[in-house]
Amino acid sequence: MIQSTDRMTVDLSIGQYLIRRLQDYGIGDVFGIPGDYVLSFYTQMEDSDLNVVGSTREDCAGFAADAYARINGMSALCITYCVGGLSVCNSVAGAFAEKSPIVVISGAPGLCERSSNPLLHHMVRDFDTQMKVFEGLCIAGAELSDPVTAFREIDRVLDACARFKRPVYLELPRDMVDVVPQISHTYRKPTFPSDADALRESVEEAGRLLAAAERPAILAGVEVHRFGLQDSLLALAEATQIPIAATILGKSVIRETHPLYVGLYEGAMGRSDVTKYIEDSDCLLLLGTFMTDINLGIFTANIDPGRCIYATSEQLRIHHHHYHRVRLKDFLHGLIDVPPVTVRRPIPASLVKRESVTFEVKAESPITISRLFHRLNEQLDEKTIVIADIGDSLFAASELVIRDRTEFLSPAYYTSMGFSIPAALGAQIARPESRVVAICGDGAFQMTGQELSTLVRHHFDPVILVLDNQGYGTERRLHHGQWKFNEIQPWAYHRLPEIYGGGRGYEVFSEADFEAALTDAWQNRTGPSVIQVHLHPDDHSSPLHRLAERLSEQV
Repeated sequence: MIQSTDRMTVDLSIGQYLIRRLQDYGIGDVFGIPGDYVLSFYTQMEDSDLNVVGSTREDCAGFAADAYARINGMSALCITYCVGGLSVCNSVAGAFAEKSPIVVISGAPGLCERSSNPLLHHMVRDFDTQMKVFEGLCIAGAELSDPVTAFREIDRVLDACARFKRPVYLELPRDMVDVVPQISHTYRKPTFPSDADALRESVEEAGRLLAAAERPAILAGVEVHRFGLQDSLLALAEATQIPIAATILGKSVIRETHPLYVGLYEGAMGRSDVTKYIEDSDCLLLLGTFMTDINLGIFTANIDPGRCIYATSEQLRIHHHHYHRVRLKDFLHGLIDVPPVTVRRPIPASLVKRESVTFEVKAESPITISRLFHRLNEQLDEKTIVIADIGDSLFAASELVIRDRTEFLSPAYYTSMGFSIPAALGAQIARPESRVVAICGDGAFQMTGQELSTLVRHHFDPVILVLDNQGYGTERRLHHGQWKFNEIQPWAYHRLPEIYGGGRGYEVFSEADFEAALTDAWQNRTGPSVIQVHLHPDDHSSPLHRLAERLSEQV
């Protein structure tokens, strides 16, 4: 890591300095697709220690970078001007919404090419059109067009990515990549300390309220993941013995077999016993929790702000008191340093995690969503990363028991279909020793399933479950009727490994089929395993049923 007093030599080009700074943040891999405006920078990356991972489409590269960032802490994505940059907008938007820190690097026409405003290929309207688009999708951005300020701008933008855990944007004109600024440069890491008085008073007030509570509880969210505060959360919970629930976006914030973990809180969409336990709390400590519609069960949550301590990276509110300039990490550590003495709140037997009932195969029975996930749950261990796409892939997977922390990835707030297969690539690059299970509906697979080709190319071995219910199953539940717009062309998904030249495919109709396929796939480490699971179009999970009851009234 470059320290704040290191003086950078003047023989680094702008492109080389950017590569060095990416590595300083622990980024060892860059996702993307090359194009002529960014080929010089791609050459520099390939000549460096960075591993360049090519994808089949820019949006796939974006989803892969998103998953990599969630596991690694930060990621990088490199694409060409406009045709590449604008193709990746949806992935970057999702990363912004869910606080996934991606450094988006785009090539651009050279400055010398822009005189007289020529109509260069890929250009849309003006040369700065793409820059303006990404201003709305990123927390910070810069065009590296001035050698005097380029190093400083790189530092500023990367610092913002690390601080806010959101995407940032750097646009690199192709004739600036090899420019060596004739200036000395010193990187000084910025600091953003909490206001000491506000921190002290907020910790004291929160401590008093928790100590006086009869039914305290913690609701943990995704920012605990993003800011690496899992150990701190556990330290506080274990010191005070306060039970913990998680939001769907924060699922796996701690291992779900921990004795203080009570389950997912999703308002009326979730399990009623978890909902009651959290909403009955007379002092609810919300840590890093986004108050989104999905997290709150389509706004069916009954959480009284007058009984809440709401702490995120962006605000701290205790009951109706607002504290400014208090960092989430500092607030959490302040409570740990002087943990309040709290009442030990009993956890009902229904919320205590026990070993699930052993799955007994009903050989001839058609496989169903609930039975599939019951069997899959037995297969998971502490080295398994579960990636759930949108729809019943997510809602059914919410009931899986994750054995380790940060082992469940899903775009559970932005809810963009097509996340899972590219995300499997990002997860495998970030943690190649882990076993990745990607759960994807047939509709979502048809959007980005071609990234299976990249998984084959790199000899990765994820287990991919394609839930084939012949169309958009979630929409069927939300908007009743036999609507043709929910139908899609059937594919022989299990035959795709033959097309892509690697891996194995399985076709599943019954429980016996699924048992045999999952067992064989788990033992196969030679390439991807694609398990096509034929489901009845009307089959759905209990969480999806609860969601549909709430949301169908609105759609």
